[in-house]
Amino acid sequence: MKELIEYIAKALVDNPDQVQVSEVVGDQTTVLELKVAKEDLGKVIGKQGRSARAMRTILSAASTKLKKRTVLEIIE
Repeated sequence: MKELIEYIAKALVDNPDQVQVSEVVGDQTTVLELKVAKEDLGKVIGKQGRSARAMRTILSAASTKLKKRTVLEIIE
């Protein structure tokens, strides 16, 4: 899951070397924290949050297939 979000985020931003994805594993849920350069934050979120919503939808579908729950948080 971590690699999937990292791949998508690197494709969206101008500074792919500053993309960082950290994984926090809990009992029921895994939280993926996405950090990008400040100037790329708008590109990752997208107009009206569409890019962020699309990434969360893809993540949800992939994690459902693995019978896990994964949440994406975009960190400023």
